[in-house]
Amino acid sequence: MASLNSLKIKIFADGADLQSMKALYANPIVKGFTTNPTLMKAAGITDYADFARKVLAAIPDRPVSFEVFADEFDEMERQALEIASWGSNVNIKIPVTNTKSVFTGPLIERLAKRGVQLNVTAVFTLDQVRRITDALSPNVPAIVSIFAGRIADSGIDPVPLMAEAVRIVKSSRPKAEVLWASPRELLNVIQADEVGCGIITVTGDIIKKLSLIGKDQDAYSLETVKMFYNDASAAGFRIGAPALAK
Repeated sequence: MASLNSLKIKIFADGADLQSMKALYANPIVKGFTTNPTLMKAAGITDYADFARKVLAAIPDRPVSFEVFADEFDEMERQALEIASWGSNVNIKIPVTNTKSVFTGPLIERLAKRGVQLNVTAVFTLDQVRRITDALSPNVPAIVSIFAGRIADSGIDPVPLMAEAVRIVKSSRPKAEVLWASPRELLNVIQADEVGCGIITVTGDIIKKLSLIGKDQDAYSLETVKMFYNDASAAGFRIGAPALAK
């Protein structure tokens, strides 16, 4: 059985609440952070740059990914270069296509050649992985974020796909890492580690469960039995007369 200490994969926290990010920064298990416009909107953020600068002031020495939000490639590029200038620990999230389904490969290639550390996001297929890999620079660190959780939501087992994605990326871009995005349960952390992903993004609810990795299952079973018993007792449940002791 795996243990937390035996995992090689890096845990990145996904979110957009500054106070939560600061708290997670104090946790040595968390090696980096990611966010996106949807999470930022849900958190009530209205000033993108102000939020990003506050995050980077609080987290100056671990990777943080911020996403461009334009749809035209020229504006994507301008935003990417501006965001990259905010800190040496910044990764720029570039979607694999724009909203018109046009592949962002030429932009990825231009930015990578300029030394921008990218996080190519919203990736779902191996064809996308191959095209992204070709566009990346072999000399610049990068992340390829594959949405394994959403792939699983559509009824497809993501594990074989993720294993092949790792093989594709590592075969020609050794400085790039495959990221398992949108995990749905703690088991995904183990699966991502086993197939060789470099990173997995996790939300706070999964981070809280990390201590369960390697837990003795007999002890876990007994804890569950005691929970049911104690909750029934606390609720005062009764069914007829109690049985007489023999």
